[in-house]
Amino acid sequence: MDGTTTVGVGGGRRWGSRTALVVPLVLALLLGALSVLVLLPAAQHLRSLRGGERAQATLRTGGSCVLGRCQVEFEAAGRTVTADLPVGSGGGKSPVGARTAVRHRADDPRVVAREEDLGGGAAAVGTVTAGGAALFFLVLPILAARYRRRSTAPRVDRPRIRA
Repeated sequence: MDGTTTVGVGGGRRWGSRTALVVPLVLALLLGALSVLVLLPAAQHLRSLRGGERAQATLRTGGSCVLGRCQVEFEAAGRTVTADLPVGSGGGKSPVGARTAVRHRADDPRVVAREEDLGGGAAAVGTVTAGGAALFFLVLPILAARYRRRSTAPRVDRPRIRA
């Protein structure tokens, strides 16, 4: 009424502290789920093909192989097989038409992985990275609360004792 704006005490601050708590926790949950539900099984799948049949393949489609968008073509049991490389493959650096060694299941040649990726490579690194980021976002609200508590606490001047 008199041209001044009144802001509720603590209203904006409460919203900010809730957001500061909820957002990192949601990010931690999503990164943890990515790590456990996608990247860890992908790394285990790649390691499971170590004993598979070996074949020379040609990279048919390029793109983001880490996301599982590459295809290879090879001969298995006398027929030509086109198979998708799994999530976590590192073939994206190779140009289309490049030759690479792959391992596939004898009973299902469409389940394939590049030999270079059989250790879990990119998927294992992604698992560790996402897991580490999830832990960081779990700890972030605790650190922020400690910082806020220290910065808002009244400063107490202590008398100096001289000997």
